[in-house]
Amino acid sequence: MGVPTIRSIVKEVSKAIWTVMRGECMPELTKEKWEAIALGFEKRAQFPHCLGAVDGKHIRIIRQMHSGSMFYNHKEYYSVVLLAVVDSNYKFVYVNVGSYGKECDSSIFKESTLWKSIDSKKLELPDEMCLLGSESPKMPYFFVGDEAFGLNKHSMRPFGGSHLTLKKRIFNYRLCRAQRYVECGFGILTNKLRIFHGPLNVEPEFAVEIVKASVLLHNFVRDRDGYLPEETTTIIGLEDLPRDNMARGGLEANSTRNILSDYFLTNVGSVSWQLNKI
Repeated sequence: MGVPTIRSIVKEVSKAIWTVMRGECMPELTKEKWEAIALGFEKRAQFPHCLGAVDGKHIRIIRQMHSGSMFYNHKEYYSVVLLAVVDSNYKFVYVNVGSYGKECDSSIFKESTLWKSIDSKKLELPDEMCLLGSESPKMPYFFVGDEAFGLNKHSMRPFGGSHLTLKKRIFNYRLCRAQRYVECGFGILTNKLRIFHGPLNVEPEFAVEIVKASVLLHNFVRDRDGYLPEETTTIIGLEDLPRDNMARGGLEANSTRNILSDYFLTNVGSVSWQLNKI
């Protein structure tokens, strides 16, 4: 077949995969679904009240004619952004695909339909609860992200600075363990579907369709194969987070982060290896 024919087939199949399989492989997010995700993170990453790990991945594309610098990212290549929320089974529970490569992850997240629905209280999240085994104040549920994301009632990030107390260093380590699930999810996606090892030789709109279909196929395989315990070896034993000088956030968000930090020092909330890892 000629190249135009193959391109047409791939585009049609990619759109069909998203249309037909989305309801099964990336179902609607409900209160019960969020509770199941949070339970998974508490069990596998020992991080309570986590609704998912969020991060962005640059999908490399070829340079587009007359596109200017919109797709040119800080890594010095052309890309569209895959912003994703991943659960503790490395499955994508929400994706936003197609933002310009020059945009930052935190801005894309704030403008996403997921964040807007949470901010406007249209999306029902689990009720605030005390931390398991403690008498702490009732805590909201939140997403975990790296230093690029802001601190918010529903968004946790590490403490900034280079001279951190023991409590803050332990919190950063514990949050890093949970946040790395999204990075591992991207790694599994890339290594199973190796078209992402190089630039996609298609226009941005076509690249978006390929990425969306690939995400659903990734979830399909995760459901088929189930949770693989050996994959957790990529999570345990992580290096310290890079330094960061930003430490803004509302009073409620800072209070939540401090309560979690104290909880990770207690017998109920600590893990046996955390002191060795920091």
